[in-house]
Amino acid sequence: MLLIMSHSKSRSKPRRSGFSLVEMLIVIALIAVIGTLAIPKIVDYFSGAQASVAEEFVKSGLKLPLTKYRIDTGSFPSTEDGGLMALLNQPSGMEGKWKGPYIDELPDDPWGTPYQYKYPGTHNKSGYDFWSFGPDKSPSPEDNIGNW
Repeated sequence: MLLIMSHSKSRSKPRRSGFSLVEMLIVIALIAVIGTLAIPKIVDYFSGAQASVAEEFVKSGLKLPLTKYRIDTGSFPSTEDGGLMALLNQPSGMEGKWKGPYIDELPDDPWGTPYQYKYPGTHNKSGYDFWSFGPDKSPSPEDNIGNW
C-alpha cells in the first residue's frame, strides 16, 4: 500500500511557476492604457506649476535687489541703462552710487526665456514692468505673466 501511495503522488500535476505570455500581455496593455490616461494630467500639473513659479518670481523675485539698487542710486535701473543688467554691471554715470552687483546672475523664466523688464513702466507708471512671455515664449500680451 505504501508503494501505491508514492506512485500516485508522482502522477500529480507539477505546480505552475511564473506568468504565462497572455497574462504578461494583459498587464502590459493595462499599464499602457493607464499611462495614456495619466500622462496628459501630469503634463498639465507641471505646466500649471511653471506658471505659478513665474508668477511668484515676477511679483517678488527681484523686488529686493531692485529696491536696493533704487536706494543706492536714486531710481530703478532704466531700460536705456541696460535694464536688469544694471543689477550685475555698473552703468555709466553711476560711479560712487552703485554698490553692486545686486544679484549673481540674471534668471530665466521656467520655460528658458529671459524675463523682461522696462523702466519707466507702461503698466506701472510709478514703477517698473517685469514680466515673462509665458509658455509660448512670444511677446503676445494674452499670456504674459507680469507684475501688473
